[in-house]
Amino acid sequence: MINTYSSTIRRKEMEAVLVCMVDERLGPGEACARLIQSVKENSSCDGALALRSPSLALEYALSALVASGVSGVEKGCTVMISALAPCWQILTLEKLGYKPLVLDVCEETGLVTPEICAGGISQGGKLLILTESMGVLPDIDAFLSQGIPVIEDISQVALARYPDKDANPAEGEGSEEKKPKGKAAGMSGTYAIFGMEDRDIVTAGGGAVLMAPTRKAWIPLKALGDAAPSTDLMPDMNASLAYVELKEYGRNEAVRKELFGLYSRAIMSGRHKTYSRAEGDASTVYSFPLVLNTGFKDVKSYAQKKGIEVRQAYENSVIALRQEELAPSCICANSLLLRCALFPLYPRLGQKDAARIVKVLQSLP
Repeated sequence: MINTYSSTIRRKEMEAVLVCMVDERLGPGEACARLIQSVKENSSCDGALALRSPSLALEYALSALVASGVSGVEKGCTVMISALAPCWQILTLEKLGYKPLVLDVCEETGLVTPEICAGGISQGGKLLILTESMGVLPDIDAFLSQGIPVIEDISQVALARYPDKDANPAEGEGSEEKKPKGKAAGMSGTYAIFGMEDRDIVTAGGGAVLMAPTRKAWIPLKALGDAAPSTDLMPDMNASLAYVELKEYGRNEAVRKELFGLYSRAIMSGRHKTYSRAEGDASTVYSFPLVLNTGFKDVKSYAQKKGIEVRQAYENSVIALRQEELAPSCICANSLLLRCALFPLYPRLGQKDAARIVKVLQSLP
């Protein structure tokens, strides 16, 4: 059976973790600091904390916003989240005493739109957690123009870059290194959560890096980080794995993009479609989401007979957790929960397995 997910752990990653084990460097230390430095170099953020979970990262981000006195953001305020966001977001907000306001999404991208966000603000939303899922970047400027703070969750779109509006295209001709690159994903909002769980673009086996794009945002976050107990910080074993994964990102992403191209061509003549996305560095490849024109169970059963595991793309989402409550107000999100399937797409897939998946995509019921 070809599994839907794979973290693609190679020898380099194994050796990095083994070195930590042999040297008994298990808690937060040098590897954690090295990971943070690598994240800063890749994103140009002003500062970052490596924490043990994305939910902890959200907790620290909220605490930093409250500490900095951002207008409207206080304990217990209304926080807007996507219905297709991972369910830990709503559980964390409720645990901390905030009021989650769950927003619907656009069917073409699976993302909250600026217009939907504006509707949430009219209902009292003071802060937006913008989940940038399935490798698709949002129109970030349109969200920022609405005058509320934004925490970006870039776990599935990390290392994507917006087009450089000021660059001359001719400057990018020639080598890859000379191509103009714009602002990195997560560097437009107030804070960014770079989740590194087992199913994220880059994995630490568990944890997240909380990024502060600006000096103003970093000052209160640094104060919280300096006072943080070691049990909140990412252990070196996990950080060493993530550090190598980050270094190998370019190689892995090239393979994922090649597979994505094959899969996209395979569905061109069929009834099913994938999300709209920008080309090049302006999106990343996170698995292969397919919005079905038929029932999920039929497609899952068909693929399983061919030895391919297919899973619901949003099986761990907010609306999956609270479907009965949210389905009437989040119609598009509920539809995508029921109809969006993930097909295996990761660097460890060999040509033989990729060819099997292409044949299944071409012949889906």
